[in-house]
Amino acid sequence: MARSNPSFICQSCGASHARWAGRCEACGAWNTLAEEATAEVVPKGVGSRDGKRGGRRLEFVGLTGQSKQQPRRNTGIAELDRVCGGGLVPGSAILVGGDPGIGKSTLLLQAMASLAKAGHRGVYISGEEAIDQIRMRATRLGLADAPLSLAAATSVRDILATLDAANSADVLVIDSIQTMYIDTMDSAPGTVSQVRSSAQELTRMAKRRGISLILVGHVTKDGMIAGPKVLEHMVDTVLSFEGERSHQFRILRTNKNRFGPTDEIGVFEMTDAGLSEVANPSELFLADRRHGISGTAVFAGLEGTRPVLVEIQALLSVSTFGTPRRAVVGWDSGRLSMILAVLEARCGLNLGGSDVYLNVAGGLRITEPAADLAVAAALVSAHFDHSMPADTAVFGEIGLGGEIRAVGQPEQRLREAAKLGFGKVLAPTPRGRKRAKMQAMPEVEEISHLADLVQIFAGQGRTPSLAAG
Repeated sequence: MARSNPSFICQSCGASHARWAGRCEACGAWNTLAEEATAEVVPKGVGSRDGKRGGRRLEFVGLTGQSKQQPRRNTGIAELDRVCGGGLVPGSAILVGGDPGIGKSTLLLQAMASLAKAGHRGVYISGEEAIDQIRMRATRLGLADAPLSLAAATSVRDILATLDAANSADVLVIDSIQTMYIDTMDSAPGTVSQVRSSAQELTRMAKRRGISLILVGHVTKDGMIAGPKVLEHMVDTVLSFEGERSHQFRILRTNKNRFGPTDEIGVFEMTDAGLSEVANPSELFLADRRHGISGTAVFAGLEGTRPVLVEIQALLSVSTFGTPRRAVVGWDSGRLSMILAVLEARCGLNLGGSDVYLNVAGGLRITEPAADLAVAAALVSAHFDHSMPADTAVFGEIGLGGEIRAVGQPEQRLREAAKLGFGKVLAPTPRGRKRAKMQAMPEVEEISHLADLVQIFAGQGRTPSLAAG
């Protein structure tokens, strides 16, 4: 009989330790080791006693061939289909993570109700809420008449016994994977071993039966999906639901997608009737923008394949402490420090003694380096107390030498700026070629060095198109 040997498993990375410690040696996380009983098994080889191997021979195929392509299942929510690459792929596994109360269950209930009304067999299994609670939410959202199958369960064995059959379900939602457990394991639900094993069994069933599986995942206080990192490797798509609970906007972002583009976003607005999709997020992010205020710049960004215009706000104030503050919302604080250093070293601006506050309006988080020039424009505008022209957008990457570098897909950024009425764009010089001339495009002011931007706001060598405002 196998002897039980307790070990301590890190709930953040899944590393095993022989004894408890305050800090995991593998990932460096603190207070994440939990005791789990594991069976001590003597390692064995694959060879049998008679010297023969009992495995099944594999059949290899070439790269060319005909594969049956099954159509994607449209959820009826265009923004959700967009981040999934055009709909749900049969036999795929999707992991959706987000802060508590952000709207994950609401969005998935709306999507499942739409799928059920379209004729797909939808199954919603909740491990956190009772059936009556789900029905109350469906009634509030006006979805009570949808032919959706509900169940409250946490045992993976019961779920497999119910759904591991032909034509049992087309789309399956597990809310959430941290509440599922396998009864053959001694660890509690939510531990690394339970989350990993439960997700593996459910994913295997989904691929075998052609079910589109959606797993809801909890997140840690740092915003990362709780459980082992291998959970994100197991699934085909990883979506993160972002936004402040006190803010009406929600952003669904693609972090991984084997069947579509990554870094795609879907924008939703939280209303009394649930989450409503936003077809034009640029217009939404710029709705409350006020003109004639220094320290603001409009960034022509790109999220996945979608161009998005968003306002970047900067505020400088005299520091009353020995160490100036650097507060950033919606952007990388390390990149802000780099741009401040370049402005001081290459452009001669004295910003070291000022408190710097940077904000991306609308709750959007920007990750691409093309926002460098827009951030610098907001900082220089705040420094000289000179506002940007209301019809000017900015994009470009900044190097440590102060040079402005070209970014990808500038034509899409220009089209989005023109669609929203921007007549001028500050942009870097294209790489090795002239910028293509397009009809109804804004006038492009090419900037090669950050010092040119400073001269515009300082009043020296100001271009005629930027003199107004």
